[in-house]
Amino acid sequence: MTTHRESELRERMTRHWLAAEHAIRAYIAGGVRSFSDREDLLQQVALTVARRFEEFDEQRPFLAWALWIAKSRVIDFYRSQGRRPQFLSDDFLEKYAEALVERREAIPARREALEDCLEQLPDRSRKLIRLRYYDGLKMDQIAEAVRSSPASVRVTMHRIRDVLSDCVRRRMASEAAE
Repeated sequence: MTTHRESELRERMTRHWLAAEHAIRAYIAGGVRSFSDREDLLQQVALTVARRFEEFDEQRPFLAWALWIAKSRVIDFYRSQGRRPQFLSDDFLEKYAEALVERREAIPARREALEDCLEQLPDRSRKLIRLRYYDGLKMDQIAEAVRSSPASVRVTMHRIRDVLSDCVRRRMASEAAE
């Protein structure tokens, strides 16, 4: 394998892993109680993904493939301890992995709907959202920036979030109906 090909492969694998890591971590947390064991398993999954990435068919969802590896590592973890997961069945682990994949696939559509809904907000509302979620300001800092009281900003932000939530829900429902 050429150095350029190795670099390209490593870059694709890294992109896939970063996009899926949160869901894989959540999956492992659903099957293993101990924080340190979960972190060890996450590292094992990451290493297995890196070692076996050439086997991955990029026409299929990476998350499903990585969750299959995670499921195997969770089962191996319990086998190595001479016990079975007492609170999760293999069937549950399978269904949980499927649900994570489905949810992950819906994220781009939800993000697009949110972006469209944000564009429809009045300028002042968009400014408050930008200050809070893009600039990371706290409510009292936002209140100072827009010359309002923190209580007023909290109420306004609550209303804006409700409007956005309703808008996204409507858009997702109309897309599902099409």
